[in-house]
Amino acid sequence: MSQPYILYGAPCSLYTGKARAYLLCQGIAFREITPGAEYFVNVVVPAVHRWRIPVMELPEGAWIQDSTMIIEHFEDQPEIASTLPDTPKQRIAVLLMDLIGAEGLLRPAMHYRWNFDAENEAFLLQNFRSLVRSGSDEMTREAMDSMRQAAVSFGVLPEAVSAIETIYEELLDLMNAHFARYPYLLGGRPSIGDFGMIAPFYAHLARDPYPANLMKKRAPWVFRWTERMNRPDGDMGEFLDFSPAFLKNDEIPETLKAILQFISRADLVAETEAAAVCINQWLAENSPVSGERAKRGVGFAEFEIRGVPVKTLAQPYRFFLLQRLQNAYAAMDETGQAAARSLLTEVEAAFLLSLSLDREIRRHDNLEVWA
Repeated sequence: MSQPYILYGAPCSLYTGKARAYLLCQGIAFREITPGAEYFVNVVVPAVHRWRIPVMELPEGAWIQDSTMIIEHFEDQPEIASTLPDTPKQRIAVLLMDLIGAEGLLRPAMHYRWNFDAENEAFLLQNFRSLVRSGSDEMTREAMDSMRQAAVSFGVLPEAVSAIETIYEELLDLMNAHFARYPYLLGGRPSIGDFGMIAPFYAHLARDPYPANLMKKRAPWVFRWTERMNRPDGDMGEFLDFSPAFLKNDEIPETLKAILQFISRADLVAETEAAAVCINQWLAENSPVSGERAKRGVGFAEFEIRGVPVKTLAQPYRFFLLQRLQNAYAAMDETGQAAARSLLTEVEAAFLLSLSLDREIRRHDNLEVWA
């Protein structure tokens, strides 16, 4: 290939981390360029219709915006080994983990980034400067303040902080137990679920000083996994008995089941249900035309985490990812569906199979749109 792929993103970007890890683990040559570059602002942003990262520039000059769609582009290439397992339980498990990583862990990611200024601020100021075209401290702080406000919209409120921290620390313990035994979620090679989970666990939770120190002290095996996910080789010398393959016989480790069940109970199912109610009400009131852009948020969903009432932005994109899981389930034969449903029932997430919006979310010209 004469021209490499170009990834417009940043180390501090949650969703860039998902795409970057995939490219590295799959051995795909690319260059990463800051979105503060003049070309990105003047050419790429108008082409993809919004300032959002990551964006992949293909050698032929086309662009793909969205980490999931970047990965799907390469998954569709016959010469690239798919990171989506063929077997039903493993396939449904990693698609659920992809949803969790992309949408279900925004509260801890944002809390540990924006509520610990004494430890994080200097690091974040240096990181965010590359996102701002002028590179000035004033404009950088403005960009950072807008993200602080986004944290609030995701439910990072003072009354919820204790619950957010407790849930995250318990999740760290469960993940640490898993990665002490397995290099990746499903054995000796990364799956689409690993790439979904690395999004919050790398950019925010393993790089920002306060949560990085917490992870290293409390969950060193999780930190080791974040390193492994950003290497072009397997980097699993601690696991000499693992070949670079998914576990055999559609096995789902008990340690992974524990993670899935914990997240389902903690907030995933409750938040998704509340978001569906909110978005469906918005759809009934607004009746968007087919092809109309689906906004990032269309109101606030209300639910509880550990008995604490929370309001969070109801995001249609969550259901774009959920549709992928539901479509994968629908494409299975009867035996496969029975196996997948059995797993989801065991981890208390089967309700997600029937939870949907009144209108589908589709992709057109690098935007999410209403069907």
